[in-house]
Amino acid sequence: MELEMRYFEYFVAVAEELNFSRAAERLNIAQPPLSQQIQRLEKKMGVKLFVRTKRKVELTEAGIIFLEEARRTLAQAESAVKTAQRAARGEVGRLVVGFVGSSAYGFLPTAVRTFRERFPDVELTLKELTTVEQLQALKTELIDIGFLRPPIFEEELEQETVQKEPFLIALSEKHPLARLNTVPPQALAHEPFILVPPSLAPGFYNQMISICAQAGFQPRKVQEAIQFHVIVSLVAAGLGIAFVPSAIQTFQRSDVVYRPLENITTQAEIVAVWRSKSSSGVLRSFLEVVRNYSVTN
Repeated sequence: MELEMRYFEYFVAVAEELNFSRAAERLNIAQPPLSQQIQRLEKKMGVKLFVRTKRKVELTEAGIIFLEEARRTLAQAESAVKTAQRAARGEVGRLVVGFVGSSAYGFLPTAVRTFRERFPDVELTLKELTTVEQLQALKTELIDIGFLRPPIFEEELEQETVQKEPFLIALSEKHPLARLNTVPPQALAHEPFILVPPSLAPGFYNQMISICAQAGFQPRKVQEAIQFHVIVSLVAAGLGIAFVPSAIQTFQRSDVVYRPLENITTQAEIVAVWRSKSSSGVLRSFLEVVRNYSVTN
């Protein structure tokens, strides 16, 4: 047997008032229809809920028990409505965020901290993934939003640039070029390079190749690494030099220096990417916070 929510509301009003006139006024309906609805309720349940006399209305033993359950049902329904409304406003729910490791050196940690402070009831999960892994995770709905390196060509995905920064060259402090304030790209022509794998970060890799091409050479790769803190450690060990986004210079080592490149305007970018069809209120709230901390100038 299913009961419409209005039956619970009518019953609770009469049970609390123990007077049909006052209950009808409280519900903003006429008394005769209210009496009819209570009678229908009792008939549906096959239980007498009230004892009615000309002088008073009283709850039966079944009515007393049903009142507790009816109140609980109405409270749960109200809670469900409020939770759904909060979810629509992006205040509660779940969000899984993918990110490339290098974004952790920029705006992302501050944005995440702010979001958690403003929306403590959102279950926020962070997953470090490569650009290629994030694109796949977005398609299979394993993550809700990703922060990755462009370009992105998938039509079913929305994207927005959230970080732009110049490229720097990371050098061992003992490297001769470390003495320069800025490094001409042509001076790197015969240097050994530590590069990110093109299969995992094709856009970023192509930008590095483009910088070298503008200077008239192809980089001599001696090692590949995915994480920038690993790349910087390899630079410190003297295995080679590396292009890095400027945010990486916050990862300080006494045996590594970061230098800007002369006349290079190419910028490393991070884009936020999410499914076009997403209607998540939590995602909208997260994007609003991210936009406050994005660095695109």
